[in-house]
Amino acid sequence: MAGYHTKQREWILNFLIENPEKHLAADDLVEHFRQQGTAIGKATVYRHLDRLVEEDLVRKYVIGDGTSACYQYCGDDENRHLHHHLKCTGCGKLFHVECTYLNEIMKHVEQQHHFVVDFSKTVLYGLCDTCKNKGETT
Repeated sequence: MAGYHTKQREWILNFLIENPEKHLAADDLVEHFRQQGTAIGKATVYRHLDRLVEEDLVRKYVIGDGTSACYQYCGDDENRHLHHHLKCTGCGKLFHVECTYLNEIMKHVEQQHHFVVDFSKTVLYGLCDTCKNKGETT
């Protein structure tokens, strides 16, 4: 499958590479290419995303709250699995966080409790600053 390279695959991969800090849904990609005047069907986007995930170039995140899966370019970064996610319950935004303190907590969980946490499925829920501040002013 790794040899299956098309223009659409390259467009999708390049868009993800250009937006490495974003968690993008398939619909985001379809809309981006539609706005660029390039029609790529949703099934084609999903097929290429699945292959990029298999190739370990893209990471797939499933939050599990009824929202679509998100994808993020991870490339050759050997630490790409060592990050955490914060989800705002106010606006729904998903934040990608690299935090040494949280990494230490995960090491503690593994060493002391003999449990390895799956970083791609670990989400802390709360309020972002914007939503927290909105609540304080109302």
